[in-house]
Amino acid sequence: MVGGYMRQALDLAREGQGLTSPNPTVGAVVVRDDQVVGRGFHTWAGRDHAEIVALREAGDAAQGATLYLTLEPCSHFGRTPPCVDTIIGSRVARVIAAMEDPNPEVSGRGFAALREAGIEVELDNTARNEAELLNEGFVHFMRTGMPLVTIKAALTLDGKIAAPQDNLGWITSEIARADVQQVRHLSDAILTGLGTVLEDDCLLTDRSGRERARPLLRIVLDSQLRVPLTSKIITSAKGDVLVVGTSAASPERRRALERAGVEVLIANGAAGRTDPKKVIEYLSENRYLSLMVEAGSKVNWTMLDSGFADKVLFYYAPKILGGLESLPVAGGKGRQRRADAILLDRLRIHHISPDEFAVEAYLRKS
Repeated sequence: MVGGYMRQALDLAREGQGLTSPNPTVGAVVVRDDQVVGRGFHTWAGRDHAEIVALREAGDAAQGATLYLTLEPCSHFGRTPPCVDTIIGSRVARVIAAMEDPNPEVSGRGFAALREAGIEVELDNTARNEAELLNEGFVHFMRTGMPLVTIKAALTLDGKIAAPQDNLGWITSEIARADVQQVRHLSDAILTGLGTVLEDDCLLTDRSGRERARPLLRIVLDSQLRVPLTSKIITSAKGDVLVVGTSAASPERRRALERAGVEVLIANGAAGRTDPKKVIEYLSENRYLSLMVEAGSKVNWTMLDSGFADKVLFYYAPKILGGLESLPVAGGKGRQRRADAILLDRLRIHHISPDEFAVEAYLRKS
């Protein structure tokens, strides 16, 4: 079980979620003589980090105190000076951290600098898993250089996402849809296909009502750039929409989209389709830490089959559509043998409402 002071640090870090990308969320608590004398969490890039805020609040009481941190302090110059220098200058006696920083520019060096200055350093392994989940996108990006890709879908109990004819209404409840908005808030980008835009005229915005460090990047896969200029996603564009097409698309359509304030990425793939790999590369180059896929059956399968998807988040409603024409969550060719099924692990079930639940699981990667 996570101890009381580290629990406070983790809760503080959670306050900064959505406010720090492409940096991690961090919480800090300064304790002296069993009293909390300083608290802090990281928000906008370029502002003081969590430990600096907490040490400033603690003032002279930081001398000889213990600093609880959810992440190893930085030891390099970025938009702000290294936090280890301020920690050393505060003359705290001990630093207890939940995890080492996965950033190769930092990893282990912050702790080493503290030890060299005579400050005791301890890792709280009971808090590590929770600390990593708080910064799941950041940790994944630092370890792989790619954004964490999550396929989100609303399903009936028999795994269907759409009926063959009329798709008016929602599969899941308002409670489940509100939960999805909280998940969107934690994502840097969201992706869908042209078919979903044509069918639903969706906005794909973050409607959580919470502040964000950067706009949610809305991405549409559209090989021929046929997305209607009157669609909600285009008319609402404010530098936060990326349409991904191919060189076969009309230059006039591209210019029209660009005049509407939309960025166009040309990503030629197989059989005249867009190449999702180029989308992932674009996100990596621009330090988008996480991508949520809210798309149709074909796009979902493409992301799963290609290995670009890292996890799934499926919301299940107490409904059954049945039939062979209702669309499954993942279409395409699929796997032809049971032995070749895509495997998942670290499965968790989240209770959403009395009759609904969500399944979160991670794809096994070789």
